[in-house]
Amino acid sequence: RRDPMAALDQKSPNVLLQSLCCRITGKSEADVAHQFQYAVRVIGSNYAPTIERDEFLVSEKIKKELLKQRREADAALFSELHRKLQTQGVLKHRWSILYLLLSLCEDPRKPSGRVGSYGALFAQALPRDAHSTPFYYARPQSLSLSYPERSVLAAHNASSVGTSGIGSLGVYPVNGPGPSPQSLLTGPGPQSDPSRGSRLAWALPVSGSPSGAAPSTSRPPAGPTSAPPTRPPHRQRRDGDGSAEISEATLVRDILYVFQGIDGKFIKMCTPENCYKIDSKVPLCKSLRDTSSRLAELGWLHNKVRKYTDSRSLDRAFGLVGQSFCASLHQELKEYYRLLSVLHAQLQVEDDQGVNVGVDSTLTMRRLLVWTYDPKIRLKTLAALVDYCQGRKGGELASAVHAYGKTGDPHMRALVQHILGLVSHPILNFLYRWIYDGELEDTYHEFFVASDPTVKTDRLWHDKYSLRKSMIPSFITMDQARKVLLIGKSINFLHQVCHDRTPPGKILPASKSTDSPKDAAELFTDLEGAFQSKIDAAYFETSKYLLDVLNKNYQLLDHLQAMRRYLLLGQGDFIRHLMDLLKPELARAATTLYQHNLTGILETAVRATNAQFDSPEILKRLDVRLLEVSPGDTGWDVFSLDYHVDGPIATVFTRECMSHYLRVFNFLWRAKRMEYILTDIWKSQMCNAKLLKSMPELSGVLHQCHILASEMVHFIHQMQYYITFEASSLSLLLTFSLSFVLECSWDELWNKVQQAQDLDHIIAAHEVFLDTIISRCLLDSNSRSLLNQLRAVFDQIIEFQNAQDTLYRSALEELQLRVQFEDSKRQRQQEGEWGVTAEQEAAENKRVQEFKDTIPKMCSQLRLLTHFYQGIVQEFLRLLMTSSDESLQFLSFRLDFNEHYKARDPRLRPSLGATRGRRSSNI
Repeated sequence: RRDPMAALDQKSPNVLLQSLCCRITGKSEADVAHQFQYAVRVIGSNYAPTIERDEFLVSEKIKKELLKQRREADAALFSELHRKLQTQGVLKHRWSILYLLLSLCEDPRKPSGRVGSYGALFAQALPRDAHSTPFYYARPQSLSLSYPERSVLAAHNASSVGTSGIGSLGVYPVNGPGPSPQSLLTGPGPQSDPSRGSRLAWALPVSGSPSGAAPSTSRPPAGPTSAPPTRPPHRQRRDGDGSAEISEATLVRDILYVFQGIDGKFIKMCTPENCYKIDSKVPLCKSLRDTSSRLAELGWLHNKVRKYTDSRSLDRAFGLVGQSFCASLHQELKEYYRLLSVLHAQLQVEDDQGVNVGVDSTLTMRRLLVWTYDPKIRLKTLAALVDYCQGRKGGELASAVHAYGKTGDPHMRALVQHILGLVSHPILNFLYRWIYDGELEDTYHEFFVASDPTVKTDRLWHDKYSLRKSMIPSFITMDQARKVLLIGKSINFLHQVCHDRTPPGKILPASKSTDSPKDAAELFTDLEGAFQSKIDAAYFETSKYLLDVLNKNYQLLDHLQAMRRYLLLGQGDFIRHLMDLLKPELARAATTLYQHNLTGILETAVRATNAQFDSPEILKRLDVRLLEVSPGDTGWDVFSLDYHVDGPIATVFTRECMSHYLRVFNFLWRAKRMEYILTDIWKSQMCNAKLLKSMPELSGVLHQCHILASEMVHFIHQMQYYITFEASSLSLLLTFSLSFVLECSWDELWNKVQQAQDLDHIIAAHEVFLDTIISRCLLDSNSRSLLNQLRAVFDQIIEFQNAQDTLYRSALEELQLRVQFEDSKRQRQQEGEWGVTAEQEAAENKRVQEFKDTIPKMCSQLRLLTHFYQGIVQEFLRLLMTSSDESLQFLSFRLDFNEHYKARDPRLRPSLGATRGRRSSNI
């Protein structure tokens, strides 16, 4: 009967795992020991994909893979099945299932590091050179404490394929033909060389083979190690003999422990002094003590590097760049362990065969100094690099490594270059994924492009993506980083805002990604050549495609022209006709206006002018907007045109830009109204001049009206000149048409837009254009006092229009009454009657006298209006002369060209003269 415990053991995980290894490899249990150990390590590891657990992203990748294989029907079927799966609660871990499917659907034709079969995979056991990231190593096994243990361990290692560490590196043949010790650290580059340990083993001379067979007959090696020893190694000390001096061979054995960071019997770590040292009570000559201290520094350096890698290797928050850095340090430590394994093997051979006095193959302190000279320099560099990289990650870590490559030592430069290649490999993968697919898989925030997932689509271009300046590697310029940001941002803008479904492969030419850290190192060493050309090609192609989409599909340039024609009053016939149609409506109180009535008038103005030939897409965006109503406002104060923007063009015409357009429109609309009012005033004066010749009592007040109107017309015309010529901004349109000279700013903007290489250039040129208009229209914060005075001038023009209208109305009424009186008088005389009776004549004279009595009141009202107007203009002139803007100072000269206001206001004299003097000296 079977033992139930035995049956239970047959079902244990270890037994089942061993059976699986036997089944896969087809070997017996005795032959799969190493494969079994490897499988246990794999199962017990914490490997996990380092990508974000985004189900949508994984599903999109699967569809991309299917589309690459021209399986569009399968991609559509997968999308439908995935949608159905999302609506059902059958699976809780859909992301894991999709990630597994994505891993299984990799193209088998692509070259990869996988072996042909699972049997071959297990037959390889642990690879000798693992360069994966993250990089995990077991701590190297320490040297055995007794001779028998070391013999057994050496025999075991000699027949096995080891992992990283000393105990796993086996004993190599040590009686080879090498003429001199081949240092671990010499050579053209820091690439991992599996045969380097073997070369060191060949270089170490021994008197016998490691197997205990007959001694080797090979000749002794030449070079520094072939010199005869100064003295034979002493082995006088035995256990229990405390008075004898420690032999050099004993110290060598202790030093080998210290090289691994393990305390020896006599050389131990002194924590207060943070170094390895021999107790002062131990009897030892000064020369050996000093040599031991110099050699023990190697162990301290090893501990420093190893402590950093042990603390960071398992820290997933350290990121891929940090794990690559740890992997490069592990690679260097692996080479160091190969040297230690060779030294250990040499010492073991001596112990197994016995050491004869006078043999020149014995390990001595002096030989250890020679053979560890280069490794010590290498470890010093690594230790200094570890100190400098403390607290850094991502691109900042790569910058720190790059800074250490600026050295004149070619070997150290090659070492740092090798480490930089490993460290920069993840960064380059991030970069290629971003510029060719627009995908940002930066789970640990290591890349210099940052994304804010809370930003909505309408602000994608401005706010969603930005540069992490601290993460920009020092070997990438700011201009290159800006282009990298724009490339990926353009791809995402096309997909998410423009809804352009063109695959990135059709926008950009296919480019090979980095297959190895060596490729990354070579690419980054040629920043002005290959790397720059890749970035420039992707930048120009992506930006050109984006601008083509905006101009052809969304008419960006047409919308820009529409802003100029309607919101900046560039369509002269339309604006004039609209103002004529709106005059009766806008003269009413603002509270009585209705937007639908004004919208109807707007449509009438469009149909009656050249605006009707604009694109329907543009005309449907043109609308009427009523501003917030304040008490006493008329329709002129609250009316405004509006232009609706949405979709991709809203990225250029943002809310801030549209607010600037609204402010400029209100200013231009008010200035246009002033020109409209002054035109009406002049027409009224011209029309009524002949009619009122029969009323000589009005000549004085009419002359006063003409003078004040002329002053106002001069002021408005000079303001027009300032805005159109001196300030070189888009014209204020105080005349009916635009000349070519008045469009300087617009031409400058248009040229910049035509020459723009990317969307940011268009946005920047547009913002500069708006800032210029805001500044020159006195709408910025620095010109607030000037704007207040200018608005006061506008108010006085309106007051003058009302006063003149009142004057003409009463004068025309009086003239009509006089004409009627004379007509009735003439009619009676024709009928043979008296033309007028005494009572009628008295009444007529009384009425005429009453009208004449109102004339002084009209004159005083005009004088008061003139006084207020001139006071405001004088204050405006004073502010102009104290302005730091030279064009505003020139405006003051033009407004007071004949020094009319200077004679009235003493405050204008010194400033005006001083300013004039400064200008004359400059000329």
